[in-house]
Amino acid sequence: MAYVISDDCVACGACKDVCPVEAISEGSPKYTIDADKCVDCGACASECPQSAINAG
Repeated sequence: MAYVISDDCVACGACKDVCPVEAISEGSPKYTIDADKCVDCGACASECPQSAINAG
């Protein structure tokens, strides 16, 4: 299952910078993860300062 970004996202961009498959894109008002590209590595979740990313 792909990771998902909750409404706690503050759009800081930390997750996007660490995603190895570029599955994260800037959205409004929060970033989004493309489930088709996500490889479930968890790098984004561990980098998020708001703990806004969780396994879907």
